[in-house]
Amino acid sequence: MNKRKKRTASTSGGTKPAALPNTRALKPTVRSALSYYPSLLKRVKECIRRAQSRAIMLANSEMIHLYWNVGRLLIERQASQGWGAGVLRRLAHDLLNELPEVKGFSERNLKLMTQFCREYPHLLPIGQQAVAQLPSGEHSGNPRTKPAHDKDFTIRQQAVAQLPWGHNVLLMQRIKSPTIRLWYMRETLQHGWSRNVLELMIKRETHRRQGNAISNFRDKLPADQSDLVSHALKDPYIFDFMTMAEPFHERELETQLLRHLEKFLIEVGQGFAFVGRQYHVQVGGDDFYIDLLFYHLQLRCYVVIDLKKGAFKAEYAGKVNFYLNVVDDTLRHPADNPSIGLILCQDRNRVVAEYALRGLQKPIGISGYEITRALPKDLKSSLPSIKEIEAELTQTDKVPPKRPATRKERDPL
Repeated sequence: MNKRKKRTASTSGGTKPAALPNTRALKPTVRSALSYYPSLLKRVKECIRRAQSRAIMLANSEMIHLYWNVGRLLIERQASQGWGAGVLRRLAHDLLNELPEVKGFSERNLKLMTQFCREYPHLLPIGQQAVAQLPSGEHSGNPRTKPAHDKDFTIRQQAVAQLPWGHNVLLMQRIKSPTIRLWYMRETLQHGWSRNVLELMIKRETHRRQGNAISNFRDKLPADQSDLVSHALKDPYIFDFMTMAEPFHERELETQLLRHLEKFLIEVGQGFAFVGRQYHVQVGGDDFYIDLLFYHLQLRCYVVIDLKKGAFKAEYAGKVNFYLNVVDDTLRHPADNPSIGLILCQDRNRVVAEYALRGLQKPIGISGYEITRALPKDLKSSLPSIKEIEAELTQTDKVPPKRPATRKERDPL
């Protein structure tokens, strides 16, 4: 008995060993931990993805600043030593031979780097972003020389370094206005436009059409949502990817738009998810069909689109208001924002449209659409008119036909 007590005393001396947990008491805790595991997994995945995104952006930023520094070095050496374009060709050749694993330093790209440095002469990193001053005309000499009137052309906290090199090159070559260039930069970063989509948006002059739809959004939606919805709509919409000619019916227009659904979704904008065409709803035992029904992922609401051939008529607004009432009552989830309507027609009188929207309870926008773009004015003025073509044809008809050659004339020998 005493031996047992001594042995117990010896083991209990000093620091006590940690007590083993009671498995029975922990069972509820384990169950509750398992219930929280999915959210833990989700949070960890989000952290990993954010880190991956930051790594990609940081790598892209480093490359953009590398190109800018190379361009600055080339401009400074060219200004001080006065060498010609032949040096760039030699430099591109030597870089390829000595650093074959490094891409992107062709003669053309070296020229673009110098242009990039001139376009953004004060590109300075701040954290993971950059402060870039957009071009204020022609800059020459040292790119760090600050133009005296740059205040009117400075856009602070610009995400130049966040854009891929191909996007920057496209914007440099196609957009000269600092304000318009900044608009496309912001839209590209917000919506994740690829270079091809950005080029398409520039070609269609999207900046001129964004937010121009006639609407009652300010009266029917909260201020923050009204601005988002207005920005999401355009006027006019350009459907030049379709092969249609007058006369055509509204159903043919629907069919063509859905046949080119991917291009149609690019034109209407980011965030539109297609729900259905001629979407069936039933009210009071009667059947009704919505032309096109979408759900906007960013706005978190249904979008009812009514396609009309020809000019806008006042009764169109009442019809769409009716559809929105039905969609809100039958399809809208409690967490969704109020559904919005969009009437697309070939022409609309602004005064008539504004009167038609006044007093309606639902948010509705009215925009035009074009099947083919109008010719640019400079090109249009250079083309002959119908009268000139007719006069030319008439003059050609008056020229007597050429007499066939005789045998002697054909073979004088």
